[in-house]
Amino acid sequence: MSLHQAEVIHAYRHLYRHALRAVRFAVPARYIIRDRIRHHFRDGDLSQFDQGKIDRTIEFLQYASRERGLEHKILKNFMNVLWHRHRRRPSKPADLAEHQFKIDRTAYDHFDHTLRMLNESMGMCLY
Repeated sequence: MSLHQAEVIHAYRHLYRHALRAVRFAVPARYIIRDRIRHHFRDGDLSQFDQGKIDRTIEFLQYASRERGLEHKILKNFMNVLWHRHRRRPSKPADLAEHQFKIDRTAYDHFDHTLRMLNESMGMCLY
């Protein structure tokens, strides 16, 4: 195992551990976190691995687990939106109107943009 692979595995474990502590092992959130982190580490591009972003994200998760402040509220709302998004996958049944399908498909665009901007401005990698 190369040094880079060991760093990636180490980062995965630390992110997962601190994220579980931040949501206090709550049942829907813990599975959402597990699936999101697995997806991004398995399917993500290793050339984009940035230890600084991982460290800042872990620090954010530590603050979220210590106090019920802004970080905790952000993470709680993030998990809530992801849970609702996962429950309601946009599919195209025959009886669904075209405009309703378009609404379902684009309902989370603003949320995704806000999350991207939060990650970019704080140098984190909340997925």
